[in-house]
Amino acid sequence: MATQNVATVSNPYGMAGTWEHGGFVIQFVMVLLLFMSLVSWYVIFTKLWDQRKLRQAARQAEKQFWAAPSIKEGVEKLKKGNEFRMIAEDGLRAVSHHDGRLTDRIDLHEWITMSLQRSVDQVNSTLTKGLGLLATVGSSAPFVGLFGTVWGVMNALIAIGLAGQASIGKVAGPVGGALITTALGLFAAVPAVWGYNWLLGRNKNLQDALRNFASDLHAYLVSGARVESPGSAGGARPAAAPAAAATRK
Repeated sequence: MATQNVATVSNPYGMAGTWEHGGFVIQFVMVLLLFMSLVSWYVIFTKLWDQRKLRQAARQAEKQFWAAPSIKEGVEKLKKGNEFRMIAEDGLRAVSHHDGRLTDRIDLHEWITMSLQRSVDQVNSTLTKGLGLLATVGSSAPFVGLFGTVWGVMNALIAIGLAGQASIGKVAGPVGGALITTALGLFAAVPAVWGYNWLLGRNKNLQDALRNFASDLHAYLVSGARVESPGSAGGARPAAAPAAAATRK
């Protein structure tokens, strides 16, 4: 049985060929798109990790904080660095520092509301950090890749025109190789857009949990009772109102 020798033909217009013959501009575009893709994946994974920690903190606050006999004891049950502990500490600090010349004309519930809102906004700011970068990559990466394609096609057509050879074989190869940067742009943009929308939806659920916790804490600090939402899980209620909540002016 005769063996046939199959000749291996290297593709001069593949990824390696485009990098080798594309010039400085094409190489810069490819490096930039690779960097944008790596940064996007880094942001996606780090934000998923942050969301996971905040989700665990929310479960801990629901199970341990509201089961405590007082706000102070509930704060001690939460781990240091827990965002919900920070919000509760700011609420207690607002109650204890309400008396004073600058705040004596502000009602207690308004003062607590402002303090809790600042704390929630601070957590939300940390939670959404990096999402703007994903949006930027998702909107700009295709155009960066398209710029590389336009540059590569322009150089290929100029070279073909100078050589005086306009056959389909001379045109299709360089033009097809130039389209690689467009593919790289889409490769960087699509995960960034998907990650942005996915993280945004997950952030909404966590932000709702933060707002609900702050609202319950506000009601408890002012009136001594937690307002249970219809969809809240767990029926734990604090046993007694804190002494600071009873000192309304």
